[in-house]
Amino acid sequence: MLVVHGGWVPGSGLIVWAEDPGLPLTTSSRARSRPHPFATADLPSLPGAVAGSMPLMLPTTGRGPLPSPETGLDTAARGVKLSAWTVPVLTVPAGRALETLAEPDLDDQWVVGSSLRYLRLLAGYACDLARRGRMLPQLVTEGGVPTARWRPVLTGSDTASFRDFAAGMPPVVRAAGEGQPLGRTVRDALEWMLDSAARAVLPERLMVGQRPGPKAALPDRWLAALTGDPALPGASDADVRDLRRALDDWMRAANEAHGPIRVSFRLIEPAPETDEWAMEFALQSAEDPALYLPAEDLWEGARFPGLPRRPDETLLAGLGRAVRLFPLLHVALLQQRPAVMTLSTAEAYDFLRQAAPLLQAAGFGVQLPAWAGRKAVGLKMTTRTKSKAGGGRAAADSGFGLEQLVDFRLDLVIGDSVVSAEDLAELARLKVPMVRVRGQWVELDDRQLKAALKAVGQRREGEITAGELLQQVVEGGDEDLPLVEVDADGDLGDLLSGQAAERLSPMPTPAGFEGALRPYQERGLSWLTFLGRLGLGGVLADDMGLGKTAQTLSLLLTDAGSKTLLICPMSLVSNWFKEAARFAPGLRVYVHHGGTRMRGEEFDEAVAGADLVITTYGTALRDLETLRSVTWSRVVCDEAQAIKNSGTRQSQAVRAIPARTRVALTGTPVENHLAELWSIMDFCNPGLLGPAKRFRRRFQEPIESRQDEDATAVLKRATGPFVLRRLKTDKSIISDLPEKNEMKVWCTLTPEQATLYQAVVEDMLAEIESSEGIQRRGNVLAAMMKLKQVCNHPAHLLKDGSRLPGRSGKLARLEELADEIIEDGDKALIFTQYAEWGTLLQPYLAAHTDRPVLWLHGGLSKARRDELVERFQTSAEPMLFLLSLKAAGTGLNLTAANHVVHFDRWWNPAVEDQATDRAFRIGQSRDVQVRKFICTGTLEEKIDAMIERKKALASSVVGTGEEWITDLSTDQLRELFSLDPGAVR
Repeated sequence: MLVVHGGWVPGSGLIVWAEDPGLPLTTSSRARSRPHPFATADLPSLPGAVAGSMPLMLPTTGRGPLPSPETGLDTAARGVKLSAWTVPVLTVPAGRALETLAEPDLDDQWVVGSSLRYLRLLAGYACDLARRGRMLPQLVTEGGVPTARWRPVLTGSDTASFRDFAAGMPPVVRAAGEGQPLGRTVRDALEWMLDSAARAVLPERLMVGQRPGPKAALPDRWLAALTGDPALPGASDADVRDLRRALDDWMRAANEAHGPIRVSFRLIEPAPETDEWAMEFALQSAEDPALYLPAEDLWEGARFPGLPRRPDETLLAGLGRAVRLFPLLHVALLQQRPAVMTLSTAEAYDFLRQAAPLLQAAGFGVQLPAWAGRKAVGLKMTTRTKSKAGGGRAAADSGFGLEQLVDFRLDLVIGDSVVSAEDLAELARLKVPMVRVRGQWVELDDRQLKAALKAVGQRREGEITAGELLQQVVEGGDEDLPLVEVDADGDLGDLLSGQAAERLSPMPTPAGFEGALRPYQERGLSWLTFLGRLGLGGVLADDMGLGKTAQTLSLLLTDAGSKTLLICPMSLVSNWFKEAARFAPGLRVYVHHGGTRMRGEEFDEAVAGADLVITTYGTALRDLETLRSVTWSRVVCDEAQAIKNSGTRQSQAVRAIPARTRVALTGTPVENHLAELWSIMDFCNPGLLGPAKRFRRRFQEPIESRQDEDATAVLKRATGPFVLRRLKTDKSIISDLPEKNEMKVWCTLTPEQATLYQAVVEDMLAEIESSEGIQRRGNVLAAMMKLKQVCNHPAHLLKDGSRLPGRSGKLARLEELADEIIEDGDKALIFTQYAEWGTLLQPYLAAHTDRPVLWLHGGLSKARRDELVERFQTSAEPMLFLLSLKAAGTGLNLTAANHVVHFDRWWNPAVEDQATDRAFRIGQSRDVQVRKFICTGTLEEKIDAMIERKKALASSVVGTGEEWITDLSTDQLRELFSLDPGAVR
């Protein structure tokens, strides 16, 4: 399996290259630019591409280039640096890049890397901008020739989207050539792809004989070149200068900045029996949309905090700017105090379809009726299970299967109402773009109407197997005629509702289970059993700490004689073994892991005598053929995010193990992008969501690049039946879990820390200013690490073995807190991301508190880890547990602690929450106090504030770790790194 990557070279275009993990991974060459040992010249056929080679700056160890994560190979290494490697590439001219990236299919032998997925999303964004008219024509010079080009207009929400694309760019996208600024790479790629998209949206309308000749006026030639050949040779310098000046003024006007207060437009639908629409004007806070002041109230003297001194002028100026995007506003501006204007149905439709998107993208507020923008025409499927004589419908004994025949009927729906073929034909005849159907207004799209009329002539009722019907529901119709409603009865109705766990009768705690399942766990067991009886797999995505392990072991106990293979990370093998002995001591368990694991006949005998076989993801890959030889009743993947990338060898190996049913256990079914959900779902129910390419085209790209609500609804309906997600913060799920109290602990620097901090800032900013590209990026990351070390303790930065007491504000606060915790007889978890700091801190805290301080880090053996966890959980004496965030952030049950301290921040809320959940989970009987240490006036406080402002973007911006900070300008870095007054105690 080959892994294909993409990159962008400003001024040149798209490059495509690929890794072949089957080739040797190392090289003995020491040349400055060496041939990449496992980059392949066997590249896919792409339109307009030219084969060649070029040097790429790639992560490198002493043995060779580091494999990408998509290869499934081990990428953990020390001493990684960037080095040049000569790689075979296909170069696609910039003008043809959109065509290449829009190719729906790559050959099945290829795994698409994150860089190429990113460029495809950027291409989708360019197409979306073109469709919404977020572009203006310009005149540029290319190769000394004046050229007509379309350029994006990024204002309002589009500016935020562009920043997100810049922050989220995988570094390999700009690996071609060191020192390529990130902003230029994103902008260049977007401009070229938008130009291609604009020309597709505005196809050439002039025949060759009608096009202006070379002697025609430049504006006429330029206008024709916007949809034809873009080059304009022979133009005089004066003509070019005059036209460019006018076009630059146009672009500047389109990019007018909007302040904290914006003008807002609210479209109000007519009262019953009338066709008069109202458009209300208002002022609204751009940061807090709840601060909303209708113009009518503004003219009466009403105000809200933050308004400018003359809000009436702000309103009138905003309406004046909006006239360019919504010309009908000129009528309202004839009034002395414009507040509301009346629209006809046709004018309201024009506003919905044309002006509203333009106004919103330009930064104006727009409020539309709830139904606006939704696909009005869809399909409703009604299905009824064929009755059986004397048959009941209890889930446990109905005998329902996917091969059973059911009756079905498809109806056409407009809004919330079923319509007949005659009603639909009448609406099509009237050609009305917006109409009230049984009291509800809907938009009627020509494409949808045509698709609906076509569907009228197709088979709309009859018999079908439950499995075929399920496949139709999952496919969700098509983009023009989606399946918007399903009405099913019996077990099929329970399944398709996505609420089977609530509808099914809870299964009591099975015999042989030591303990009692909670009510929601009984419902989870019923759901898992129900899916298994149908031969379907599921994703148990309960929040961490809600007992996925207990529910899974209960499932095994209810299915006597079954043989289950459980695959989990190595760190959880002991946990599963001990939990099985605790909850289900009657289960026969065999652990297949380690150098002494059984093989051949011994393995066969061990598996034959086991109900549950536990192995790791790495072992599953190495022993694939051995595991495939067993007939498994089910395969269970714990921490199933390990198979979120469908192209890795590990993920493919797990999929290749045959089983009657499959279960995925994960609290995070989607971490970064929807392809991860497809991968996990495809493990559970192979083929149910269709091929990855169709899923990407049907769901991933519309949802991720355009936030398409219709695609989101269809995907939720398709996956809902197979995903059970409960949150422990939901009191209806678990009412006896104590509270989690999170607080920020503000620490001041000592004078020594402040002096060191300032010295690091001055030294590193000088280095950052004098460096470019990859070197600058490395300098920024180094500066951040040094500043965080200073905030921890001077000895952490200096590494001189010097004394610890009295030199760190953070350490002083931790000493006070540790004393309080020990005095109260409690236990605490203390997380740090630096193993070297933990090694210094552990003996010091042990001496300071005169109590045991345990220290868990990545260098410990599995046996030692288990020993420390067991001691912490069972010992009655108060103690502290110091943990490396990477080594202990997931998979451990440490409910003996009721205090959690994050000594230094990871700046990823999801990672910190996972670490906190080592203590805040089932089994915790006391409130959990979570403290996050932050040094005031330093980059720690400033980045915390940035995270708070960007909560909605935390997963996409902060989720990449600290890499996004490296792309800030030097002035922004100076502001971020600088030490504020008052930071020193």
